Amino acid sequence: MLRCDRAIFQLAYRAGLRASEVGLLQLRDYDPKADRIFIHRLKGSNSGHHHLMREEARALRAWLKVRGSFPGPIFLSKQKRPIDRTTLHLLMKKYGAAAGIPEKLRHFHVLKHCCATHLLSKGFRVERVQDWIGHANIQSTMEYAKVTNARRDDMVQQLKETWRSGTRRQRHCGSPPRSS
Repeated sequence: MLRCDRAIFQLAYRAGLRASEVGLLQLRDYDPKADRIFIHRLKGSNSGHHHLMREEARALRAWLKVRGSFPGPIFLSKQKRPIDRTTLHLLMKKYGAAAGIPEKLRHFHVLKHCCATHLLSKGFRVERVQDWIGHANIQSTMEYAKVTNARRDDMVQQLKETWRSGTRRQRHCGSPPRSS
């Protein structure tokens, strides 16, 4: 994977970016000393700073060594304009096919979806995930919460075990003592 592409996918997945938001990232938005970048969100979402995790900071630094320190978009097209949605979707199709991702999931927005569901499956509350991915409306984040079945399945198993043992005890709770 090219350095540029690795940086794009690291940032898009870990920050839950839309394809169009990747093209909005400017060099002036990046603070290498604090390892953070300002994300300009679209569709009425909340913009703000994203603190880079080690892997995405490393990928971004590697790309910027190649790109150079001139002002402007961090990710450029071949025409030296901000990378566009179409190019990002083509990259997603290319790398998705190489990774064996089903064809219907080879679209860029799946990265935002995966970011949200991953955070939710790790136990982060929906309000924190909402803030992380920039949703203005919690209902948007709740759509992602519907698909986090792994935690729900684990909870069901725990409840079944608890209720199974609790049912035996409940038969005796509240019943008059047996006379012998």
